[in-house]
Amino acid sequence: MITLRGLTKRYGDKTAVRDLTLDIAPGRVTGFLGPNGAGKSTTMRMILGLDRPSAGEALVGGRPYGRLRHPLREVGALLDAKAVHPGRSARRHLLAMARSNGIAAGRVEEVLATVGLQAVAGKRAGSFSLGMGQRLGIAGALLGDPAVVMFDEPVNGLDPDGVLWVRRLMRSLAAEGRTVFVSSHLMSEMQLTADQLVVIGKGRLIADAPVAEVIAGSSRNAVRVRSPRSRELVARLEAEGAEVRRAGEDALMVAGLPMERVGLIAYQGGAPLLELSAVAASLEEAYMELTGASVEYAAPLPGAGTGAR
Repeated sequence: MITLRGLTKRYGDKTAVRDLTLDIAPGRVTGFLGPNGAGKSTTMRMILGLDRPSAGEALVGGRPYGRLRHPLREVGALLDAKAVHPGRSARRHLLAMARSNGIAAGRVEEVLATVGLQAVAGKRAGSFSLGMGQRLGIAGALLGDPAVVMFDEPVNGLDPDGVLWVRRLMRSLAAEGRTVFVSSHLMSEMQLTADQLVVIGKGRLIADAPVAEVIAGSSRNAVRVRSPRSRELVARLEAEGAEVRRAGEDALMVAGLPMERVGLIAYQGGAPLLELSAVAASLEEAYMELTGASVEYAAPLPGAGTGAR
């Protein structure tokens, strides 16, 4: 369990994280989302004792990280895949970590096998690709067999097979009852991987809810309707408070009413239906709605009045 209570971090007159209070529970994958500059990395660093909170507290298993006697046995983390001495081999890097926390040397070989680096374990970490560095970082996070694991953008640099492997790894860790906390900008991957989402913007908590609940709250959820009498149907739907837009000659996209209600309105108005289907928003669409007002480094979309050709 990771517990945040009033967690705040200020740098001069800028507040990077503001009064975060939440519980990151075991047994599920919790995705940590937010725009650049939202405070995600700062929050993770405070959990790991790398940054000191200006106010509030971050606890792992009920204690601050600095009070953990053997921290690698209680929380494993990958924040920066390049935070490795480039002259050390992968095996020696992990051995040094193991010895610092009283972890048996045999565990190094186990995690090397888990992440698929046995064949290159003797090579210098400085020669590793970004994807290989990510695997080594994950090995380090798993080294102490901790109950809590934290990953910051773990699939950066991985090929599709590697992305699938990380997804399955995180799901399996959660299934074992561990607390899995992962930050990512890849919405499609979070939609497939996470059970719970924590969304922040400008340091403030925006949402702490299951993935399905976050998506269900999007205004982009709609009902697709096709009818040869679609023009008549528009007036009836709008009279019921629906937002309607055309999606083709006889097709409509209807927001603000459940599918059953749309079908009943069509039936009552004598409009035959060729199609009636729910169109669910993606997590990306729901996320963009949630964080639209929290983007600090916004730029106009290409071609949207920029003069681009």
